Formats: sequence, structure tokens, C-alpha cells
Amino acid sequence: MLKFTPILLAILYALAMYRFSAWRTGRELDAKSTELADPMLKTLTDRMAGALDLPRIRVHIYEVDPVNGLAAPDGRIFITRGFFKKYRAGEVSADEMASVIAHELGHVALGHSRRRMIDFSGQNALRTALAMVLSRFLPGIGVYIANALTTLLAARLSRSDEYEADAYAAALLVKSGIGTDPQKSLFRKLEALTAANMGAVPAWLMSHPKTAERIAAIEKMEIRWAQVPQKG
Repeated sequence: MLKFTPILLAILYALAMYRFSAWRTGRELDAKSTELADPMLKTLTDRMAGALDLPRIRVHIYEVDPVNGLAAPDGRIFITRGFFKKYRAGEVSADEMASVIAHELGHVALGHSRRRMIDFSGQNALRTALAMVLSRFLPGIGVYIANALTTLLAARLSRSDEYEADAYAAALLVKSGIGTDPQKSLFRKLEALTAANMGAVPAWLMSHPKTAERIAAIEKMEIRWAQVPQKG
């Protein structure tokens, strides 16, 4: 029974972390966000809402400086104040902002935002359990090995979600009549826009795929769509 103690502790830790993370995230977003009110962006979100048979799509501004979009576990969509400032300054177009919103809608529709919260807690639990076990056999370095393994796992899972959300967004943008060009042009800008956010993180540890790979994946979809016979 004792040999299973680290695993049981990790499970209990994961449950506690999930509940605390969900509570803390919701409280933070409630305190630091307001609903987005921009006529141009509303026109575009209304077009996407129509494509999804929804009455409207609500978007909120999260009052932080880093350039980012966010899909909360409760299904709300957020654009950071830093991102919105780039749009107001003309560095990002309305159509490109719409592509960000479509991407975050993809995370919600595909269940990523809720699962990522679970994964975050689960990864912490896995890190704790691995550290406990590895430290018995590799004193002094077991913790570092556990951290490295769980970080790699988290990055791989997150990149997979990004590709899926990209595909959802591309399909929604095409159906809305916006098209994928703004999505691809924004990808080309993201490295410069988010440079202050990322620092010198190795590409294989980043949560997002490389720009060229994301664009290539969308272009492959466009080729497949072009090959589908049109009705009528």
C-alpha cells in the first residue's frame, strides 16, 4: 500500500489544484475584464455568429498588457488589452482580430479550454508523483527529470490543441466570408507582436507551433477544400 502513496497523493493534489485553479481563474477574469465594444469588430463577430447560428458572440477585454487571446474554462472569449491596443494602433487589422476570436472560439467548441485546466492540474500531479518516485532512485536530479518530462508533455498537448483550433477558425472564417488570409497574415506578425511575452524559449518547448507550420497546415486544408466538388 505504501508504494502507491505517491500516486494517491498526486490524485488528491490534482483534484485540489483543479478546483483552486478554476476558482482563481474565474475570479481574476471577473475582476479584470469588460465586454468589448467596437463597431467594426462587432460587425465581424456578428457574421461569425450567423455562420454558427448563434444570436451573438460576446468578447471581453482582459486588462493585461501581454498580447494574447484567451478561452476561459467557462466558455468566455477574451482579448487582452495589449492586443486591443495593437488593433487600435493599426498594427493589427479588424479581420486579423476576428481570426483571433475565431481561434479562441475553436478552443471553446473543441473543449480545449476546460481540458487545459484539467491538464494543468493533472500535469502538476504527475510532476509531483514522478518527482517522488524518481527522487528515490536518483536523489538530487529526480525532481529536474520530472519537471523536464512534464514540461515536454504539456508543450506537445498544447501545440496539438493549437492546430485543431486553427483548423476550426479557418473553416469558420471561410464560412463567414472573411477567409483565411487574415489568419495567415496575423501568424506572420505574431512573433514580433508577442516577442516581449516569450523571451528566449526553445521552439520545441513553446505552447504554440511554429508560424510556417501553422500556415502550411491551413494551406493544406485549403487545397483539400478546393478539391471538393461544389454543389449546384
